[in-house]
Amino acid sequence: MPSLAVIGAGISGLICARTLQDHGLSVKVFEKSRGVGGRMSTRRTDDALHFDHGAQYFTARDALFRGYVKALQHEGVVAAWLGRIIVLQKGVTIDQNESTVRFVAVPGMNSICQHMATDLSIEYQTKVAPPRRLLGRWWLASEDGTELGAYDMVIISAPAPQTAQLLRDVPELAEQADRVEMSGCWAVMLALEESLALPFDAAFIHQSPLSWIARNNSKPNRSPEPETWILHASPEWSETNLERSAEQVAADLLEEFWRSIGTQPRAIKYITAHRWRFALPTSPLESRCLFDTGLQVGACGDWCGGPRVEGAFLSGAAVADRLLGL
Repeated sequence: MPSLAVIGAGISGLICARTLQDHGLSVKVFEKSRGVGGRMSTRRTDDALHFDHGAQYFTARDALFRGYVKALQHEGVVAAWLGRIIVLQKGVTIDQNESTVRFVAVPGMNSICQHMATDLSIEYQTKVAPPRRLLGRWWLASEDGTELGAYDMVIISAPAPQTAQLLRDVPELAEQADRVEMSGCWAVMLALEESLALPFDAAFIHQSPLSWIARNNSKPNRSPEPETWILHASPEWSETNLERSAEQVAADLLEEFWRSIGTQPRAIKYITAHRWRFALPTSPLESRCLFDTGLQVGACGDWCGGPRVEGAFLSGAAVADRLLGL
């Protein structure tokens, strides 16, 4: 039975691993953090607060992804988010007259990835060094030198800059990944002592350091109290302020939040900021994935073929198809 190592347990890596294990391959997943999800993570605090601080929702346009989402809806893992979403531009409210159906995972965005990860062998808190090709196989070790085994195939599911580093022994693929630019995103998680009673659930914000705000507990199967909000800074503001402290960023973006919604500051129950260093591909590749047939190594992610959750899913599915075609 061929063996496969997948580096990264975001949605693209997990759908690749899930597909290939279901087709009989021996699959091992390595993840540098404590859980699955990547930018589909859900932050949980000691006070039982939950925040979807990365991906806010997803759409389903491609037939393959639509079918998968429909199955997840049937299993209770996904639900439509019917919140009112507007545009705010310098204090002016513009209604979104659109028919876009937005989906979220329940009870948190990482529920999809947890569902995909069922019965997969995943080694957490393991930072993998660039794989080495030796005697027709790929040898993996952690950055601290711990040997992680030899595999017939390797797939890397990580942001493009990190993928380029991990693929340094495959220069042609590394060069393609290295061409992709990704911008950062500061996210603020906010819980209020009392509800703001705003007439909308989320807003795209124009001409502001903020690009998006959302009442997290307006999504299905979230706790109704306390009122929780996610604030996302714009790519431009995030890049300019990338190296500032989380405390400084949280303070500045909170001030901008009050200004954007035209409300006097209210009592705060909880606030923190998180930096997504590689959040949005500004120049995604046209191809759905990278793959070298001879070396049996490839890469996938939302920087291949188009951003968003759907793009990441389709990228992971595409690289799995390439491996199944060998």
